[in-house]
Amino acid sequence: MNRRGPSRRTLVALAATLVVLAPIGWFWQQSLVPDGLSAMEMGYADHGGGPSMRPMHHHQSLAELKPAADRPADVSVRLVARKERFEIAGRGSMRGYTLNHTSPGPQITAKQGELIEVTLVNESVPEGMTLHWHGVDVPAAEDGVAGITQDAVLPGQTFVYRFVAVDVGTYWYHSHQVSHEQVKDGLYGVLVVSPGTTDVVAAVHTYDKVRTVNGGYGERRVAGTGTVRLRLINTDNGPMAAWVDGAGYRVLAVDGTEVNAPTPVEGKSVLVTAGGRIDLEITLPGKAVRIGLGGGPTTLVIGEGDAPAGREPADRVDLLSYGKPAALPFDPAAADRHFEYRIGRRPGFLDGKPGLWWTINGHQFPDVPMFMVAEDDVVTMTIKNGSGQVHPMHLHGHHVLVLSRDGVRATGSPWWTDSLNVEDDETYEIAFRADNPGIWMDHCHNLPHAAQGLTTHLMYEGVTTPFHLDGPTHNEPE
Repeated sequence: MNRRGPSRRTLVALAATLVVLAPIGWFWQQSLVPDGLSAMEMGYADHGGGPSMRPMHHHQSLAELKPAADRPADVSVRLVARKERFEIAGRGSMRGYTLNHTSPGPQITAKQGELIEVTLVNESVPEGMTLHWHGVDVPAAEDGVAGITQDAVLPGQTFVYRFVAVDVGTYWYHSHQVSHEQVKDGLYGVLVVSPGTTDVVAAVHTYDKVRTVNGGYGERRVAGTGTVRLRLINTDNGPMAAWVDGAGYRVLAVDGTEVNAPTPVEGKSVLVTAGGRIDLEITLPGKAVRIGLGGGPTTLVIGEGDAPAGREPADRVDLLSYGKPAALPFDPAAADRHFEYRIGRRPGFLDGKPGLWWTINGHQFPDVPMFMVAEDDVVTMTIKNGSGQVHPMHLHGHHVLVLSRDGVRATGSPWWTDSLNVEDDETYEIAFRADNPGIWMDHCHNLPHAAQGLTTHLMYEGVTTPFHLDGPTHNEPE
């Protein structure tokens, strides 16, 4: 038998294949997110031009950052999470997740200064879950982010959240475990601090391409007379234009913060970004008005009788110049640190999966910058979006002040926000005081984008976390 070795052509082909595959294999290996990764071990430290973190003889676990255990609750709520079918009024039933057999879950209301205690019971959400209090600047231990501030609450387990309702405003809550799936499929609800007697809530949510308001599809009606405060909440992944057919309005608050000297608005829409909230004051003209919610059949009618049905106005309220200036609690020009948050996109691997992934300052998750601060630092940050898509950016635990957009300085009421809509090719400069110690997610609230790597953290000097991604409870915050 003639036993011949591989031909020269075969060897050349094999060598060429190795030349191509070896780098791909290396990039694949480098992209794998280690099981049990801690937020403290992610990426690289960015000190924003300020001093590096000092050696600390004592570190504080964020698990200790919570209200006093002996203070009694003023508002107590028990939420039982289940995987089950539920009804969408006007549309029928769907399979998803519920809180106390409903989606959205029960509205939680409290007065300013009250301590809210929420007992979460996971009866049958198989991947585990948490509750994040979106827009509420809670102590770090109560933030509800799996793998960062707590472990996911697995089926059969219970977790108790306790926090003081410090700031009046419109907020919402949602799971922060596999959030890009669990929020979409029903694990969310409304939180209002110090509601008034004329409040109307409009929580917009899309279930499997079906847009709803307050859990119902199509034209939904609520009672109302005189002057009402409409609390608009966008729980979806993309921005939504809202407007009023049949009356003018004033923008009273943005993301839970009151606007200074709001002026009347006629014939304009207002943008509510993903995760964002806008409060409008509407004086009913003796007949019903209709609230347009991004177009389509789902609208909210306030009042009795027929309501006009218009189209989205061509013009939009610009919060950069709306209202009147007011004194600020700090001087942004004297910032201790300045960070850049440049959003891009590139092909590659993320945790071993090929695709087109988001980047932060040119780096892919988890090798992204960690923004390092010391308590009481004044911080400025430039957010620049060159990724080709819009991103609603959400920093946990803080409200930020918008200083400029594309180099145009803010001239209206101080624009405080926790969910900022950053369009492609837009640049925002923001500022905040680092006054809430912890380790805080800073991510896109288009939740699939966050799951695809558009997330990092704001990290305080001396604060540690005992929690890890994956691990025994399979923590997966996005």
